[in-house]
This record gives sequence, structure tokens and C-alpha cells, in this order.
Amino acid sequence: MDGEALSAALEREHREIDEGIESFTAALAEGREDSVPLKRALEGLRRHIYLEEEFLFPPLREAGLMAPVFVMLREHGELWRTMDRLEAATARGPANPQVRELCTELPGLLDRHNSKEEPILYPQADAVLEPGAIDRLRRFLASGRLPEGWACRQAHT
Repeated sequence: MDGEALSAALEREHREIDEGIESFTAALAEGREDSVPLKRALEGLRRHIYLEEEFLFPPLREAGLMAPVFVMLREHGELWRTMDRLEAATARGPANPQVRELCTELPGLLDRHNSKEEPILYPQADAVLEPGAIDRLRRFLASGRLPEGWACRQAHT
């Protein structure tokens, strides 16, 4: 990640999350119930939401991007609740029809979310974040973990 723009690193995480969901649904279509790629993708998405809400969004709000950040926070809540439902459905068995339905719903939500976040907020991260904020974000991207029990601000609204 050294030398890589923050926007590129954040977009790469988006692709990795998408690929995990796609891998899981492809396996299901082939009759395999391997939930490891989905579990990894959901853990990655929760961690990604955490890093945005705790490290990225506060300085972007301070830079005057309150409205776009508000939209992202609201959508994070929708994503979080969908992940909760998907994890509960998967616990009842990966072949559960609700799992397939939610594995169609979640990528659609992610696509709509990322299509706003990537061209609007991520370029601003490269442009307006102070060196200290950039360092914290880079350190977290490299090795940070989601704190136990953390939930996004809009998870239960």
C-alpha cells in the first residue's frame, strides 16, 4: 500500500468484498456450500465501514462534506442490517433460499453505495486529509481490526 493513493486502497477493499460475495454465490450455484468467502467478505465490509466512520468521515465532515457523509452513514446502516440478516440466514444453512435473496440484495446495495462514495468522497480523502489522518488510515488499512462489539452509527435505526 506504500505510495498507493488512499482512494485506490479503499476501492481495492471494495473489490475484495465484492469478490468474496461473488465467490460464495458462484459456489452455491455449483451446489457447494462453502460459506468461508462470504464470512470473509462480511468481516471485511464491517471492518471497512468502521475505518470509514472512525478515520475517514470525521475529517471529511470537517472539510465541509457533511451532506455526502450523512448519506454514506445512512447507507452504512442499511448495509449493516442487511449483513445481520444475511449472517442469520447463513447460520440456518448456506443453501437457505433467503441467503440467495440477500446475496443478490447486498451487492446491489454495495454497488449503489460505492458508485457515490468512490467518485465523491474518496478523491477528497486524497486531497484534504492531513498527514496525521492519512497515517492513521494507512496503519489501519495495513493491520487494523474491527473492535469487538462495534456497530456502525446507523446499525439499529
